Amino acid sequence: MTATATIIDRPPLGFATKLLYAVGSVASAVKLRSLSTFLMIFYNQVVGLPPATVSFVLMIALTFDAVVDPLIGQISDNFKSRLGRRHPFMYAAAIPFSLAFFLLWNPPVGWSDQALVAYLLTCLLTLRFFDTFFELPHSALAPELAKDYNERTSLISMRMLFAVIGGLGMTVMAYQVFLKENPDGSGGVLAREGYFAYSLTAAILVFTAILVSTRGTQSQIPYLRKAPSRKITLPAMAREVAHTLNNRAFVVATLTGMCIAIAAGSRNGLEIYFGLYFWELKQSQLAILSMITVAGAATGVLLAPLVARRLGKKYGAITLFASALLVGISPVIGRLMGLMPANGTDLLFALLVVETIINTALAAGTGVILVSLVADVIEDAEVKTGRRSEGLLLSADNLFKKIVSGVGVFISGAILTFINFPENAKRGAVDPDIIHNLGMIYIPTVGLLYGLGILCLFAFNIDRAKHEDNLRRLRETAEQAGVVEEAASSTSIAGGIAPLGSKA
Repeated sequence: MTATATIIDRPPLGFATKLLYAVGSVASAVKLRSLSTFLMIFYNQVVGLPPATVSFVLMIALTFDAVVDPLIGQISDNFKSRLGRRHPFMYAAAIPFSLAFFLLWNPPVGWSDQALVAYLLTCLLTLRFFDTFFELPHSALAPELAKDYNERTSLISMRMLFAVIGGLGMTVMAYQVFLKENPDGSGGVLAREGYFAYSLTAAILVFTAILVSTRGTQSQIPYLRKAPSRKITLPAMAREVAHTLNNRAFVVATLTGMCIAIAAGSRNGLEIYFGLYFWELKQSQLAILSMITVAGAATGVLLAPLVARRLGKKYGAITLFASALLVGISPVIGRLMGLMPANGTDLLFALLVVETIINTALAAGTGVILVSLVADVIEDAEVKTGRRSEGLLLSADNLFKKIVSGVGVFISGAILTFINFPENAKRGAVDPDIIHNLGMIYIPTVGLLYGLGILCLFAFNIDRAKHEDNLRRLRETAEQAGVVEEAASSTSIAGGIAPLGSKA
């Protein structure tokens, strides 16, 4: 099949294929939500490692990601097999991904702190490596499956809807079933025994989602881009990576994504501390908030395509982004100013419910549009470089999600260390000054990071008109060349490939 046929004659993408593709987002969503919500409190309050130590291990894992992700992205862009460029990696991830997730939550009992740190690091590196094996190629499929400006947002919206259902759904199950707090106060997230059933169930869910989505999109392989036939050298690959990433829209999206991911990670890492100790909520109330979060986020995911059509992706994202920031920090500011109802009152919980619904809807909508913006960089980069590099470019998107559970959790751990948050803390028994300091540090930290992300987004320069022009130029080039793959294979990577358009 020629590249021209791939671009022009591709049959419409059916709903069943879209659905099966979207299911795959459950795998990484379960991992991300589990790490951001429970990892710190599990290894700190349950296992007994200092929060600074847990944060340091996460930073090591993040550094590992920063090196590995672009390499896997570049390799998958140029990988040849009868299953195409992406699917072999996705299939290979299923068993090690799910197994590493299970082992992470079941460390040996009686080991020294040094041995536990080594165990945690090994599990995290394995988990992140094979998460990249699946999530990166899976994300790279979206721009090829949906090329239309608005259809792409709709497909990503469906993908993120399943991510919300999977990630937050497992959090609700954790609070309500596996880590449920007993009437006498025993059990809960501070009881080690509940994590076995939780991790086993989540690992099975991850394994199933990966296989279902990979098999469900396998029929699309004939319509996907083929890897170019060319000689690859490491120096030339490095030059190619630098050339591809030298794109204004990509740099803006990268900076925006980094700020958002780190801020969201800080918020998620401290979320359970705020719930248990700042607001002194019961675990049953935390479970209710998690269920409401699912509904709110699902609403935002469904509304995102409508907002993008009306305001455009760029200004739609900015509007939702700024609104989410203001709504998200308002309850903590209210408490610090003495305006919120007392802990334990129905009015306080009702206000938190309203904030949760609105904030998660705005945040989820922002996330959908931002992912769609990143996907629009694919064609822009192809016009300028002559190469199709979904895997390389979207490795940034995959890395951002890991930063949420990496740098974000590191910051949350640093905050807990700085305010001397006690181990084995009991709800309602933590020094009020420590609780006050938690809120005082949280507001400027999250506000600054989110604010920087909003400012960066104003510089994004791909709108609908430019995206459609990029598609037109690529289509004309494919028609003139006849077979893009043959044209690519005639040029060695060591010698470079002429760009399809200017660098302006």
